[in-house]
Amino acid sequence: MENTDFESYPGAGAQADVLGETIRVGERAYLQNNGIALRQELLNQAQGLQKQGKTVTWITEGKVLLGAIAIADPIKSTTPDAIATLHRIGIKIIMCTGDNSDTARAVSSVLGIQDYRGEVSPKDKQDLVEDLKSQGHRVAMACDGINDAPALAAADLGIAMGTGTGVAMESTGITLVTGDLQGTVSSIALSKAVMRNIRQNLFFAFFYNAIGIPIAAEILYPFFGILLSPMIAGITMSFSSVSAICSALRLKN
Repeated sequence: MENTDFESYPGAGAQADVLGETIRVGERAYLQNNGIALRQELLNQAQGLQKQGKTVTWITEGKVLLGAIAIADPIKSTTPDAIATLHRIGIKIIMCTGDNSDTARAVSSVLGIQDYRGEVSPKDKQDLVEDLKSQGHRVAMACDGINDAPALAAADLGIAMGTGTGVAMESTGITLVTGDLQGTVSSIALSKAVMRNIRQNLFFAFFYNAIGIPIAAEILYPFFGILLSPMIAGITMSFSSVSAICSALRLKN
């Protein structure tokens, strides 16, 4: 069935004309802003579904409510452990979603997230990131939707799910191929290991040079008559490089 005049409102809903009637699909506020009344008994049923962690999407034809769809996005079995690990290493987590506040509360309680925000628009997500940065926090944001691209770009570190949209992945520094938050834990652990390795390699480089260069400059000759043989200097510099390479190879583990 063909449609015309399609319009999308990120974080709210979409509409199009089908056979002369305007079909709208979206959240409650979007429909109410277009003058569509929702019966209280249906709102009560929707609230019950939202408290179960489901997202309710409403469908209307013109000003007539056709029905609602409850959508559940199952929590991956690895996500609770990933969230617990992030908490344990001192990372504050804020769950920020465009879903209803009841849905956000239900999901956050399962995951053990204390700070959650529901019914948040894409612009609000970006504002939250910028506000946290202005308070001196370093902000990483992990998400998968096209609506999240501005917030991802504003964060110090954007983490996109490989199962998400291309726009989201293009706005980030890290893409998790499987879309599993355990990848975030692994990325942080790898980043810390890399920085630790860099500092160790710098130590090896400066340690050998700090000893070798003064000796090569004959600083010990006036006192002890010691000169550094070019052969020994070459071996020492080679050993310095080998030490750095062997240290870097430890990252494979």
